[in-house]
Amino acid sequence: MGDADLVFQSYGRACNNPSFFEEFYSKFMGKSPDIRARFVNTNMEAQRGLLRSGVLWLIMHARGMSDTKIRALGESHSKKQMNINPMFYSFWLDALMETLEIYDPDFSAELEKTWRSVLRPSIETIQNMYDQ
Repeated sequence: MGDADLVFQSYGRACNNPSFFEEFYSKFMGKSPDIRARFVNTNMEAQRGLLRSGVLWLIMHARGMSDTKIRALGESHSKKQMNINPMFYSFWLDALMETLEIYDPDFSAELEKTWRSVLRPSIETIQNMYDQ
C-alpha cells in the first residue's frame, strides 16, 4: 500500500469522529493569537466542513488527482484574497498531527512522518502561491 493510501485510511479513521474537527480548531487556534484572530467572525460549523474537504483534497492530490483544487486553495489563501501567511501552515500541520494522534487509534511516529511527507508537496504549492 502506498503512503497516500495509508494517510487516506488514517484520515478516515480519525474524522469518523465528529469531534475531530472541533479538536483540530481548538489546537490550531491555540498555536497563535494571530491565528485565533482570523476566526473571530467565522461560522465554525461551515469552516469544519471546509477543513474536511480541504484535507481530503490534499490527500487525493497525493493519490494522483489533478492539482486544480490545490491551486484553488492557494489562490483563495493568497495575499490578494484571504492573506493567510505561509508561516501558518506549519502550525496547521502540527495541529493536524496532534489531533490525529488523539483520533486515529493506529497513529504512530512513523505514520506522522508519512502524513507530513504526503501533504508537503500540496502545502508547498499553496504557500508558493501566496505572492501571486
